[in-house]
This record gives sequence, structure tokens and C-alpha cells, in this order.
Amino acid sequence: MKLGISSCLIGNLCRYDGAHSKDAFVYNILQKYFEIVPYCPEDMIFGSPRETIRLVRDGDDIKVTTSDGSKDVTKQLDDISVLCAQKIAKDDICGFILKSKSPTCGMERVKVYQEKNAPSIKEGVGLFAKRIKELYPYLPVEEEGRLNDAWLKENFLMQIFAYKDLHELLKKDIVFNDLVEFHTSYKYLLYAKSQEFYKELGNIVANHDKKPLSEILDEYKQSFLQAISQKSTINKTYNVLLHIFGYFKKHISKEEKELLLITMDEYKDGIVPLITIVKMFKIYISKHDIEYLKKQKFLNPYPAELALRSDLKANK
Repeated sequence: MKLGISSCLIGNLCRYDGAHSKDAFVYNILQKYFEIVPYCPEDMIFGSPRETIRLVRDGDDIKVTTSDGSKDVTKQLDDISVLCAQKIAKDDICGFILKSKSPTCGMERVKVYQEKNAPSIKEGVGLFAKRIKELYPYLPVEEEGRLNDAWLKENFLMQIFAYKDLHELLKKDIVFNDLVEFHTSYKYLLYAKSQEFYKELGNIVANHDKKPLSEILDEYKQSFLQAISQKSTINKTYNVLLHIFGYFKKHISKEEKELLLITMDEYKDGIVPLITIVKMFKIYISKHDIEYLKKQKFLNPYPAELALRSDLKANK
């Protein structure tokens, strides 16, 4: 799997000051699971070290200038940003991590300097980030700073692996039943993201209008990518846990049911993390050989070694 990264985040000396912005999670953890593909539009055209640049309001437009305002580099930076964004498809990238606050790579809240020395406002989007979102609206994209939030981090990695799974499926010469099996395996993950999209995708797979497979796959792809881009919540996840719990009712004792329900409530109340419930579920799934649940991506959305669910619990 290939992950696009703002080059400075993996320690490359490409910042304006000739330094880097190495991120520990990206550098120490993600490089174990992904082939990292670095991008730095600024370094490609200006080199490093270089003059600093900033977003500046010009009437209704936002332009990019050097910090002293002497040089407008908007077109240069936008042209290279378009080329780099187009390269993402050629590189077969399944997700992207951008450098926050950057006039090139920042996803949101980038400082925009105002006319007539008015205070700057954090309302901008970096030019490269903007082009990525325009070309690939459902590509998993995050900033390194936002990945300090456990829920955003888990959602992002879950989205990347689901994005990859779908594209791997669509590369194959499949029959209709392959799509049905794929959709079935993603039932509870989709449900945890959005009940509306889950129903919509179910209707697409049901194919009541007997559409050709190629048309169904196009419709499914668009809805699936929109679904996995949604952020899950404590309540959505708890609802899925209740659905999965229903599969154990005929297999486990009254005391085991009570313990599970108590632990699920403790998860909802922020006492225990999500991984506690998942581990308990997996014990019962294995013990009672519940084949349907073994295939559910919700329970195995990415390598367990990432340990992302160890920090997932409600805020008290």
C-alpha cells in the first residue's frame, strides 16, 4: 500500500529553513505498513532553504506571496500543485498525510494575511491540499496534527484500508457474487459510519432494476467511498456493538451476557477502550465458530499491531 506524505514529515530537509518536520507517528509507525511516497511542491520549484511564503487576501481572491510581499508566486505554486496532485493517481496512492498550517499543504485553518495590515485569519487552505481534494474528493486525507486525536487517527486508518480493499476488488475480473461478499464483510463497518449509506449500498447490491454489473460497480464505488469518509462516533459504534452482541445470545451464559453488556456500557461511559470489547467479542466468535462475524471488517479493519483502538473511548 502506498501512502502519500508531505516530504518534511518523514525527515526530508525540504522546509523553507532547510530543516524538516519529522512526525513520530508517520516516521516510526506508518513506515512499517506503507510504502511512503513523499511530495513537496514548494521544494520542487523553490528549493530549500528558500524565502517563506504566505496566503494573502487580495479582494475576493487568495494569492500566495513571499513574506515581504515583493513576489507573487501563486501561478508557479498552483501549476506545480496541479502536477503533483495528478501524480497521486499514477502513484496509486491510497491515502495522504499533509503538513498542517502550510500555505501549500494545510487542509484547513491556514493563516491568511489580510489587506491593510488587518489581523490574519485562520481560514485558508493550502494550494496543493485544495487540488488534492478537487481531484480526489474521497481519497483519505488528513493532517499530521489532527492525527493526535485518537478517533480521527482510527477513522483515517480504517478509511485507508477500506479504500485499498475496494480498489483491489475493482481491479479484478469479478462476478456479482464477489461484490455481495465484499459488501457483506463491510456490513458493520459501514453501519458504524452511516446508516443512510449502509441502506443505500444495500439497495445498490440488491440490484432490483437488474442493471449490468459494470453500472452497479460504478454506483457502489461512489457510495462506498462517501460512506467510509464519514466519521464514526461513540453512539454509532455502540449501536454496532449491540447488533454484534445479538449473535452471542444463543451461545453464551446469562453471566457472560451480563458481563459483556456491563463492559459495553463502560466503553460508552469512557471507562474502557473499544479494544476491550473487540477482544471479548473475538473470544466468543472463535469459541463458537461464528463464521459470519469472522469475516466482518469492523472487527479487523487494519493490522492489530497498530493498536489504534486501545485509545478509543468516550470523553468523560
